[in-house]
Order: sequence, then C-alpha cells, then structure tokens
Amino acid sequence: MAKDAFAHIEDKELLNRFYSDGNNQWLGILLQRYTLLLYGVCNKYLKDEEEAKDAVQQIFLKVITEVQKYKVDYFKSWLYMVAKNLCLMKIREKHGRVPLEISDKFAAAEDGFSKTDLLKKDQTLSLIEEGLKELNAEQKLCLTLFYLQKQTYQQITDFTGFNLLQVKSYIQNGKRNLKLIVEKKMKKVNG
Repeated sequence: MAKDAFAHIEDKELLNRFYSDGNNQWLGILLQRYTLLLYGVCNKYLKDEEEAKDAVQQIFLKVITEVQKYKVDYFKSWLYMVAKNLCLMKIREKHGRVPLEISDKFAAAEDGFSKTDLLKKDQTLSLIEEGLKELNAEQKLCLTLFYLQKQTYQQITDFTGFNLLQVKSYIQNGKRNLKLIVEKKMKKVNG
C-alpha cells in the first residue's frame, strides 16, 4: 500500500514537498493518514455515519483547495480545526439559530433564566467563539480538545504530538489570553 511506502516521512516533510512541487500525491498521503481521525471527529459532532462520511469527503476537497493559501506548520492540528469548523457549520445549517418567537415562549422555562440572561449568555458564547479564532493554533487546539471535547492531558498529547508540559502551558496561556480577549470585546460591545 502506498501509505506504508511513505510511513517514514513526517507530515511536515510531505507538506513541504507539496508546497515545493504542487503535487497532490503528497496531500493524498497526508489525508489517507488521517482519514479515520477525520471520520471519528465528524461522527462525534454530526452523530450520523453517512453524514460523517460525506463530511470527510468535503474536508478532503476543502483541504486540497485551501492548504495552498496557508503555510501550515502542524498539519494534523490544522486538519482537525478544518474538520471541526466544517461540522459546526453543518450543525448550524441543519439546526440554525432558535427564532426569537420560540425562545420567548421557552425562556422562562429554561432553568429560571430570563430572556435577558439568555441573550447575554448567547452573546458571551459568541465572543468566546470569536476570541478562540484570535489565539494561536496550538492554544486554540488544546483549549478546544480540553474544554469542548473533554479530553485528558494525555489524550491531547497523544493526539497533537505536543509533550505534557506544552499541553498544560497551551491550555493555561490560552485560557488566560481568551479571557483577556473576551473581556476586551465585552467592553467594546457594552460601551
């Protein structure tokens, strides 16, 4: 199998070969390495095997068209973020935002929160989502895996290839930086 023939070549080297000669074969090898990972991520978010398979194909196409636009240093981390973002987009398309009329009727029933509380919570979540985009790739990935996917430090080190100290540092610094970014954005929003 072609994959085995290139198993000794690291992701970064395959990417460099792609960037230097534009041969999609190098991307194909990389994508083949992470097909199961992509499927797992998509299945976790979309909770449907067929949708997950379709999403993986869409990610392949997106990677082929998008990777040329960036200088990707950590392919696996970047690929994970592409997959996550595509899945979240699909979920939003499918479920959309709750219309105001519906949220008015159910606002009182939702754990005693008022409509104002719910809007503030939604606004805060939006600011956190925006803030995540401003973090560096390592911090963003580690925070996402730790807080949103509830992975352990060990699972994150296995997944990313970062050592334990790096993971802890990325999470700690990412959390602090995200808090500062969100506070700054809240001040702008609230005047």
